[in-house]
Amino acid sequence: MRGKVAGYAVSYLKIILGAALYAAGFRFFLYPNAIVSGGVTGAAMIINYLTGVPVGVMTIIINIPLFAFSWKKFGLKFILASLVGMMLSSVLVDLFALFPLEITHEPLLGAIYGGLIKGLGLGLVYQTGATTGGIDIVAKFLRRKYPYVNFSTFILGLDVVVIAAFAVFFGKYDGAMCAVIAMFVATKVIDLLLYGAVNSKVCYVISDESEAVKNAIIDVLGRGVTFLHGEGAWTHKEKNVILCVIKQQQIVELRRIVERIDEKAFMIVSDSREVFGKGFSYIGNED
Repeated sequence: MRGKVAGYAVSYLKIILGAALYAAGFRFFLYPNAIVSGGVTGAAMIINYLTGVPVGVMTIIINIPLFAFSWKKFGLKFILASLVGMMLSSVLVDLFALFPLEITHEPLLGAIYGGLIKGLGLGLVYQTGATTGGIDIVAKFLRRKYPYVNFSTFILGLDVVVIAAFAVFFGKYDGAMCAVIAMFVATKVIDLLLYGAVNSKVCYVISDESEAVKNAIIDVLGRGVTFLHGEGAWTHKEKNVILCVIKQQQIVELRRIVERIDEKAFMIVSDSREVFGKGFSYIGNED
């Protein structure tokens, strides 16, 4: 029971910190440089430019139907956590406006720093399974329907729509380009927090000495190996194709192993975005 309570406490601390970072990135870097944020906050920023209604207040108003839509689809736990993230980030966006900080008036720097801080904030919130509302809810719904697409990819695509609208309405095409840069930076930071750095390699080794190579990989690198049965298209000779997944720092040692045993071997190495299983990430389902 204590462990469960502690888990909830950590999750909500992440949401609070993430919401604060998100609001700071928007208010201190993006908004002062006329760089529109994506999603509902961006739509609220457009309305703010047109009517003067505070961004945070407008964000809450727009989010009401979205939360009503997601109530039954994602459950009470998700709704409560996301409601905290949305309300806190919206309130802080308007609260931070009372403390104007002139950190940078260079739009490019504002885009980079704003995207970085915003991405850190959103990544922390997403780690808990919650969102900050708005477009995040739509992206979460699409993620369930298309699980092979990264969550941040949906966010980026939906944000582009808002950025394009901002550019057309106000003719701020330079600001729109900076907004794209900010979204790109934020997306990369979110991916890093959610999925980790690309630090694994998928390797295929085709060798006449497959048994010896296999034994060396297991003994020296401590990695599992799978044999794929192949056939040479020219020679029609059956061969074992070695499949293994290793850490990035092990690639040099693997090349030495293969070269030492069979310098005529054929080796293919590619990046692996995610690897689940023993020695890598936990294979449990992502919500």
